[in-house]
Amino acid sequence: MATTLTTIVKRSAKFHPRFSTCRHRSSGSKDFVKIVEVGARDGLQNEKELVPTNTKIELIDRLSATGLQTIEATSFVSPKWVPQLADNKELFTRIEKKDGVSYPVLVPNLKGYQQAVASGVKEIAVFGSASEGFSQKNINCSIEESLKRFQNVFDASKNDGIRIRGYLSCTVGCPYDDRVAPKQVAKVTESLLEMGCYEVSLADTIGVGNPESIERMLGEVLAVCRPEVLAIHCHDTNGKAVQNIAKSLDLGVRVVDSSVGGLGGCPYAKNATGNVSTEKVLQFLSTQGVETGVNLEEIKEIGEWIRKSLGK
Repeated sequence: MATTLTTIVKRSAKFHPRFSTCRHRSSGSKDFVKIVEVGARDGLQNEKELVPTNTKIELIDRLSATGLQTIEATSFVSPKWVPQLADNKELFTRIEKKDGVSYPVLVPNLKGYQQAVASGVKEIAVFGSASEGFSQKNINCSIEESLKRFQNVFDASKNDGIRIRGYLSCTVGCPYDDRVAPKQVAKVTESLLEMGCYEVSLADTIGVGNPESIERMLGEVLAVCRPEVLAIHCHDTNGKAVQNIAKSLDLGVRVVDSSVGGLGGCPYAKNATGNVSTEKVLQFLSTQGVETGVNLEEIKEIGEWIRKSLGK
């Protein structure tokens, strides 16, 4: 009999509580927001010209000195898929890892997971979609099959003591299915948490969300989990990323993904302007009296430097 989504969830639930807490400093405070910096991976992966490994390493090392707690370093995917990240092993072993900073990497399957662990990785991220159309186009399988593929990664992580973060794409809109039902987002989020993710980052992948659609989506998701296990990941395609983040904070989310210099974009959305910049997020949070522990001026300098290095 075929393995169902319910079977996958039940198989993992006994190892990972449904409402597992997110362990990050001051996460329970309404006046503190954790920034997850994704520029070095999600930002650079779409660059057409190969970025020198030394530039990537310098970017991460400079970011490590700004007060950031989490810097997504790279992805252990096949170089055939993402040539830009073919230097993943060299990069991860050469970056200067600072105490108190986590350096997660993205992995697509067990092979990528094993390569990452062999390189000394302590935290990984897996990715799924709330949209069937995007799942089929992006990773050539259904949502249920994508979760099934990750089961062996979750099983291995329990023995290796590796933490897993989840990314969920297309939570408010999809380039193939148009609108995405909030209940579907809640269903897949719940599955990722039950399988073992300590946190799920909800992504407006093509930047079509607005505060109203974000509120509808989070309303359903928060019916199945606490805000402490959620993050928000906004693209600024229509200039509403900060508004969407503000709405998420109103609803209790305290982790925000962002990219220094606004690096990144979505190849499936025409005119997508990429991830919301870390600078813009920090400036907004500062006006709201919210602490992040991140030095805005240093982030601005790094943003200017990396954009100049990339010829932007």
